[in-house]
Amino acid sequence: MDTTALATFLAVARHGSVTAAAVDLHTVQSNVTARLKQLETDLDATLFLRHSRGVTLTAAGQRLVTYAQRFTALAAEAKAAVRDDGVVRGSLRVGSMETTAAVRLPDVLGRFHRAYPDVQLEIRTGPTAELLEHLLADRLDGAFVAGPLNHPELVARPIFHEELVLVAARESGSLSQRLDRGGLTAIVFRQGCSYRQRLEAQFSARGWLPFRRLEFGTVEGILGCVGANVGVTVLPRSVVEGYRGQEMLRIESFAPEPLWVDTLFVRRRDAYVGATSRAFDIVLNGIAERSSGTPSAVVESVTQ
Repeated sequence: MDTTALATFLAVARHGSVTAAAVDLHTVQSNVTARLKQLETDLDATLFLRHSRGVTLTAAGQRLVTYAQRFTALAAEAKAAVRDDGVVRGSLRVGSMETTAAVRLPDVLGRFHRAYPDVQLEIRTGPTAELLEHLLADRLDGAFVAGPLNHPELVARPIFHEELVLVAARESGSLSQRLDRGGLTAIVFRQGCSYRQRLEAQFSARGWLPFRRLEFGTVEGILGCVGANVGVTVLPRSVVEGYRGQEMLRIESFAPEPLWVDTLFVRRRDAYVGATSRAFDIVLNGIAERSSGTPSAVVESVTQ
């Protein structure tokens, strides 16, 4: 088995299509088909069932996925270790929650790019659960996710300490009273978002039921609908205060105690940390120290 064949296998498994895998790998369909056939010959097993809609993994193919991921990841890390001569260069694949990408990430990436302009940055945004999946599959070198996190294959350290606040339209009246009556729409990111989980847990614990859910993929979409009085949301205070339409919003802190969450930078425990990753860590250390000051004063409080 070679790494190219295994990478091809994983691409086809991920897309469920030889054609889509060829596009992803920047090659032609015949190359993908040839590599799959050779891999099946080497293993003496059928890895995919072919049908009109594409391909589906066989039981043997499903068993191979984890080993293929580990094999290709180890090969990539071995290559990186051999080539690492202490010079900061190459690429860095960073994942980020949408909220962190909107407010925190520009400062991080700006500082890193100014210090190391030769590094190619690749950014992927998504909810925490999705980012962790990409990280474990070695599609990312590191990711900004919401804590807490306890995973045996990952190491994490806090970078930002965020206050989560309730957000509603400014002219919507008392949010506490509206929540007590129930029937509101909670505007949230898709499943897998840690902030959505916090919102649902808080609403349930405080008896703010029932409520409907309206999903959006961007911070601007969520806060735009909140400002239009479509519903309410829970987001980090830094995100809301940095929104250009903040004058349309009412921010309320949870009470009797504010609700806090750490944004963590996470990487695989067994990942090789080369010169480029170490340089990124140095930038993060400086930003984490600078952001550890006293949070801004709350505007209002939501009582139980």
